[in-house]
Amino acid sequence: MRTRLAVLLACVLSLTAASAPAEATRPAVALGSVVPAPVEVRPHGSAFQLTERTVIAAPRSARAVAERLAEALRPATGYRLPVVDRARGGTPVISLASGREEARLGAEGYRLRVRRSEVTLRANSNAGLFAGVQTLLQLLPPAIDAATPQRNRWTVPGGEIVDYPRFAYRGAMLDLARHFHTPAEIKRYIDEISRFKVNHLHLHLSDDQGWRIQIDSWPRLTTVGGAPGTGVDGAGGGYLTKADYRELVRYAAGRYVTIVPEIDMPGHVNAAQVAYPELTCDGVAPPPRTDTAVGYSSLCIGKEVTYRFVEDVIRELAAMTPGPYLHIGGDEAHATTDDEYLTFQERVLPLVARYGKIAYGWNEIAQAPAARRAVAQYWGLTTENATLAAAVAGGTKVIMSPANRAYLDMKYDPATPLGLNWAGYIEVRTAYDWDPGTYLTGVPESAVLGVEAPLWSETLRDLDDIEFMAFPRLAAIAELGWSPARDWASFRTRLGAYGPRWEQRGVGFYRSPQIDWAG
Repeated sequence: MRTRLAVLLACVLSLTAASAPAEATRPAVALGSVVPAPVEVRPHGSAFQLTERTVIAAPRSARAVAERLAEALRPATGYRLPVVDRARGGTPVISLASGREEARLGAEGYRLRVRRSEVTLRANSNAGLFAGVQTLLQLLPPAIDAATPQRNRWTVPGGEIVDYPRFAYRGAMLDLARHFHTPAEIKRYIDEISRFKVNHLHLHLSDDQGWRIQIDSWPRLTTVGGAPGTGVDGAGGGYLTKADYRELVRYAAGRYVTIVPEIDMPGHVNAAQVAYPELTCDGVAPPPRTDTAVGYSSLCIGKEVTYRFVEDVIRELAAMTPGPYLHIGGDEAHATTDDEYLTFQERVLPLVARYGKIAYGWNEIAQAPAARRAVAQYWGLTTENATLAAAVAGGTKVIMSPANRAYLDMKYDPATPLGLNWAGYIEVRTAYDWDPGTYLTGVPESAVLGVEAPLWSETLRDLDDIEFMAFPRLAAIAELGWSPARDWASFRTRLGAYGPRWEQRGVGFYRSPQIDWAG
């Protein structure tokens, strides 16, 4: 008798648990456990449960973002999640719409409301909707990032998030010149950086070792400069065709990432001079270089062919780049005299504007008066730069990338198998513990467009290397660019909780001992 009663009781308890309403189940993720941290988080009410009945509703204007959300949710849930214009009454729905919302949201902000029967996401633009989608995905259990169906209760915590970025420009840079990375690898990187609301990818396309973008008017740049063996230590080779580049631009735009191309000059040009000896002052081709030395090459400032070359490259690159910026390098031009450097910049910076783009360069360009209408990327190791501060007073805008804080190619510690250490060791807290708006004396926050995390490729060879060096530090830089304030204790906890998501996607991140990783 006791056995029968025990079995009956167990069955009743089992049925009760199975029929319990979704709101009785505590969500696996807290409403504010998001990277980057949102501006406002107000938990309240009941959780939303994603089920096989859920639909995604969006007007035609927001359909592309809604489809991308559905594509992200289907593999792990196994649900159909149809995208419809309007949901029927009583149907659990995730509703997206962009239009005239609050002014404070700007172009990339959003408002996310989660109730038991509905999730609503509203923004002024589809870029804001996309940012909100990244937050929504992080509010689901980490298993949502699995590539195959998972048994899980897909709950989203109830409440409201209002969110918008601190800085308009939040970037990552990938060096294709020291080692060429394929379009597939670049796309994978775009996928990962866009999850943290990074909205610019700066591609370093030329350097002493190699030239990585097709230029029709100077074809040997790639046939010679992109040949096999054109990389550090002779590893690699390759280049982007114009079709490759346009496809990357299209792919990035679908994730609200703007491509920023860079051709470094007047230094870092050995690969171009190997291909075209007329770009040297003596007309003699230098030997190819696969070492990591810098500062030895320079275009010939006094030859008119130099400016024909530069204009052709800028013209062709601008024509296939819809984004506003074109980066002309300008760093480490040690083989160019100061007077020649200024002569070069005074001729070249206006060329960028002639072809409809905003000139962008490393902070050395601030020496030139023409840089007052340009963007300077600060990569120095100190918190003072009088030349840049003077340029800022005249109108120059700044992207902050201090090498000892933001360079993702620096080693985490002396035992790191990849990377360099000339700017120091950069653990996660070092990458996080600085303020882009107050970092440089004489550069007020009003002059700072944003932040960028460069990843140079001297020691990189493949996607695994990229991911190991970029993550988790890129998440730290992304939060500096988006969130209104820094809180290391909070970030450390949220980043630790994010780790299983990288694991689900197969991202080979560095398990920093500074973080208590979940899972």
